[in-house]
Amino acid sequence: SREPDVPPEAPLLFEVTLLEVRDGPDPQPLPPAARLRLGSQRRERGNFHFTRGDFAAALRSYRLSLRALDGPTTAPPGPEEEEELREQRVKCLNNCAAAELKLGRAEEALAACEAALRINPDNGRALLRRGQLLAEQGRDAEAALVLKRALELDPASKVIHTELSRLAKRQSPPSST
Repeated sequence: SREPDVPPEAPLLFEVTLLEVRDGPDPQPLPPAARLRLGSQRRERGNFHFTRGDFAAALRSYRLSLRALDGPTTAPPGPEEEEELREQRVKCLNNCAAAELKLGRAEEALAACEAALRINPDNGRALLRRGQLLAEQGRDAEAALVLKRALELDPASKVIHTELSRLAKRQSPPSST
């Protein structure tokens, strides 16, 4: 029973040498239902990271989810599975946009919104976020069109009304009293 060579709470320094780097394996073909399950699990993992403020980890999980959803299949998806795959992709892209925004990367967030809108042109969340991003870039006319479309889809949204009001105030000249 001798004392340890390193006292407790002592700082340690390790040196590691990288010997080899390998690419990950090519995605294996999966049945559509398995792709959906894997994509959903990875998206939920991203949501877990997002709620804890680890936006980089959330973004990695969302991208992994998209890879799972877009991966090769053992059989073509049926109509219901194809619709669910599309919905999951849109959710992931919207989540990617939110994470990119939190990381201060507006261009990447805008690209994610536009990718979501290519899949579902009537996705309210993607339209709202795209409108907000365009307004931040000073592209007010484009932003107004996008936000008006979002308002058509969700006329009760206070957020959309607020964004459109903010744009209108910026575009109208100040009154001289």
